[in-house]
Amino acid sequence: MGGQAPAGRIKCPARIGKAINQLEQEAAMTLAQRMSRLGTETAFEVLAKAKALEAQGRDIIHLHIGAPDFATPDNIVEAGRRALADGWHKYTPARGLPQLHEAVAADIARHRGVTIDPAHVLIVPGGKPTMFFAIMMLGEPGTEILYPNPGFPIYESVIRYSGAEAVPIRLSEAAGYSFSADEVLAQVNERTRLVIVNTPANPTGGVVPRSELQRLADGLEAFPNVYVLADEIYSRLLYDGEEHVSLLEFENIRERVILLDGWSKTWAMTGWRLGYGVWPAELIEHAERLQINSTSCTNAAGQIAAIEAMQGPQDAVDEMRAAFDERRAIIVEELNAIPGFTCQIPKGAFYAFPNTSGTGISSKELEERFLQEAGVACLSGASFGALGEGYMRFSYANSAENIREGLRRVRECLQPV
Repeated sequence: MGGQAPAGRIKCPARIGKAINQLEQEAAMTLAQRMSRLGTETAFEVLAKAKALEAQGRDIIHLHIGAPDFATPDNIVEAGRRALADGWHKYTPARGLPQLHEAVAADIARHRGVTIDPAHVLIVPGGKPTMFFAIMMLGEPGTEILYPNPGFPIYESVIRYSGAEAVPIRLSEAAGYSFSADEVLAQVNERTRLVIVNTPANPTGGVVPRSELQRLADGLEAFPNVYVLADEIYSRLLYDGEEHVSLLEFENIRERVILLDGWSKTWAMTGWRLGYGVWPAELIEHAERLQINSTSCTNAAGQIAAIEAMQGPQDAVDEMRAAFDERRAIIVEELNAIPGFTCQIPKGAFYAFPNTSGTGISSKELEERFLQEAGVACLSGASFGALGEGYMRFSYANSAENIREGLRRVRECLQPV
């Protein structure tokens, strides 16, 4: 018996490891194939890296995340606190509170000059659900969805997840990061289900002029089955007298526009997770069903605070925008002083998107170098689509002092040793 293993026992321990590896691989392959098509948002990955470095004692300047550095205005915080004290602890209707629908409709009339039916408003936890619902509702294999590139990375991610083909709308530096409506319309065909427009834009700060939006609206009359997702989350963050032109203004396509907006950027409420969509009449019930199947409803006390945000004093909104405007001038000046960088002045949002091709270094490598060597968190332009390569995104939702110090570090990091 000396050279024989007892019956039923595996002779070679190496085979055990091999069997375990095989089982792990088989288990991994049980994931739905569509999961391989789902991307991510690099801003949160860089945030995690930056926080890990800070935990090690490193001093990190955050110029990457798209979140105002201001506190939520006191009147809104008090409204939320009072709502909790008053017992707003339960479910609300899936579409949200009717009084918040009315507040949204009034805000849209005030700032966009458009009258909407409050019953077409769906209150959701953040901006992304409106985008996710629209893309998943309309995208499937054999269809196409047009999206801005460089643009918010979740557009392309969810389009591919839906099975639809992601067709990029080129936003060029030469055009001020706007697009040619004629070029967009040339890409629309019988397979197109949705066109995504983001103005003011992330990551570029670009604004699409009224003339191009009008041409797009007029051209889409020939494609009555194509919807438009208008991501206008930065609509109140414009500079130099730039006007916000909402796609809801164009009556010839209004019944096919899905408006995405919310409270995160305008009122510094990113962590409250509050957004809304305005849906065409034939889609609102489908959007509501998606809400019921995913999140049920949005935080009750937060909805009460959201009413106060829209109906209360707007002084804080104006003050934050004025501060962003001052920082915008600072960050553009500082970026243009860095060898190999050139930067246009953004017209909206709170991002600068400098061209970094003059450094001869890929944007992903710059992102990593600036974080690890300079202690500055910023984002590779390639994180916003293939057409973002050769650019970087810097957020100026941080203090003027931190912007200057961060870009001083970037400049030193690029100096020859």
